[in-house]
Amino acid sequence: MEWDSSLYSGSAAYYARGRMPYPAALAGAMAAELGLGGSGRLLDIGCGPGSLTLPLAGFFEEAIGLDADGDMLAEASRFAAETGARDIRWVHRRAEELPAGLGTFRLVTFAQSFHWLNRPAVAAAVRGMLADGGACAHVHATTQRGTETGDELPHPRPPHSSVAELVRRYLGPVRRAGLGRLPEGTASGEDEIYRAAGFTGPRRIEVPGRVVTRAVDDIVAGVFSLSSSAPHLFGDRLAEFETELRQLLHDANPSGVFSERTHEIAVDFWLP
Repeated sequence: MEWDSSLYSGSAAYYARGRMPYPAALAGAMAAELGLGGSGRLLDIGCGPGSLTLPLAGFFEEAIGLDADGDMLAEASRFAAETGARDIRWVHRRAEELPAGLGTFRLVTFAQSFHWLNRPAVAAAVRGMLADGGACAHVHATTQRGTETGDELPHPRPPHSSVAELVRRYLGPVRRAGLGRLPEGTASGEDEIYRAAGFTGPRRIEVPGRVVTRAVDDIVAGVFSLSSSAPHLFGDRLAEFETELRQLLHDANPSGVFSERTHEIAVDFWLP
């Protein structure tokens, strides 16, 4: 997979609503594991609209969110202003340009972003950007949809399988990603990449899932937040697709209210 500027084209406006937010406990658990107390600096790579940058920023003197998508950074800046977040800087760069004169950091994070990068080059650059006692955190999370467990829920689960089939009907059977395709999905094997770059570990913490309620607009936004179903991929059939998607969700539950349990989140801490 080679990154291109259309990867999330049109998705920024949908991302924060369509992705289930990280639980408040996540930032606290990460801070406790690393003994964070308001000093040092944070670098969140592939920060999107600040989904993790904003919850973590208060544990540092300064936070930097870095992303290659300018629209995502505009959303991040807007959310920061709305929440009164301070001492956050948004940097429009590709991770492959690091260190880019940004200095050193107590914590560097990758949250659902590492697989899009030139991983060996970026991991090596990040290791050289960590301050004494610093760490790199790889956040394993799935926030666009919940688990398929047999939990009893207050409302029906979203019909994710039917939604995926609808997307395939419009965009074809092979997963789309910007100008390219990912027939085998995104890359894995992160542990080998980090170790080859000289990191040791990992130390892992886990935060349990929780039950959330989602409206039709949330689920529609979730579809458009994905690189595999970003709005631009539908071309002049975008409105037609959205109409059919909303009808599918209405047929699944006319009340328009759904519930699901989020996935457990695991964080691997790698030390230089």
